Amino acid sequence: MSILVDENTRLIVQGITGRDGAFHAAQMIEYGTEVVGGVTPGKGGMTTDSGVPVFDTMEEAVRETGANTSVVYVPAPFAADAVFEACDAGVELVVCITEGIPVADMIKVLPYAERRGTRVVGPNSPGVISPGSAKVGIMPGSIHRKGNVGVVSRSGTLTYEIVYHLSENGFGQSTCIGIGGDPVVGTNLLDTMELFAEDDQTEIVVLIGEIGGNDEEKAAEIIKGGYPRKVAGFIAGRTAPPGKRMGHAGAIVTGGSGTAADKIKALNDAGVRVADTPAQIVDIVKDLA
Repeated sequence: MSILVDENTRLIVQGITGRDGAFHAAQMIEYGTEVVGGVTPGKGGMTTDSGVPVFDTMEEAVRETGANTSVVYVPAPFAADAVFEACDAGVELVVCITEGIPVADMIKVLPYAERRGTRVVGPNSPGVISPGSAKVGIMPGSIHRKGNVGVVSRSGTLTYEIVYHLSENGFGQSTCIGIGGDPVVGTNLLDTMELFAEDDQTEIVVLIGEIGGNDEEKAAEIIKGGYPRKVAGFIAGRTAPPGKRMGHAGAIVTGGSGTAADKIKALNDAGVRVADTPAQIVDIVKDLA
């Protein structure tokens, strides 16, 4: 089936009249995603060049369109409020593309979303794509192919590279999700693995991790306990110096934990082969298929 987004996704683009929101709304529509509306306060009543109606508020947008999903392209100082508004409007899923949102804001937003029954992906996420069904985010749809490999990653660009290699070698994807590279995110690596475990279309999970945090080590424990899908891995940051942030805000090794070596060992101990390079993922998936 895929996870999170599919042909039943009815999408609102928050920040649709901004540069990024307008561009990616058009890209999502071209891919086949049902974009039913956009929100920019003060610009309600207009229609975008892509023919999407614009509303002043999420409440109005959801009421008029029956939307069940939103994607946030709102600038960082206002993005947390946009997620709050989406939760209040009753959407089931919010994908937050915006980067640079203060951690203090997200610490308030995420428990609120959980209480409202809204799943949040991100922030600082490239989005979610179920190839052939729907794309919610900024990932290049052309490199994806429909198939049975689920991909979960903390890095957008690594996701694109690995997906490209998979597709070029005949391995399509069920869903690809970028959980975001910030220290505090909504749907995390473990949540996504649980979703893939419940998805009949997904037979192999490609786990793309990086330094910082311990979710990959926790994932290894889940796999040891009898995870129902085959797993291949790649961990970025093997040469990163301790105490120095590398790329993502969450990619920092502190307190002697969160190193690439620790994560690779944990996954190897759980029986997961970890690729040395992104391209090598294909060889591992071939052996698992």
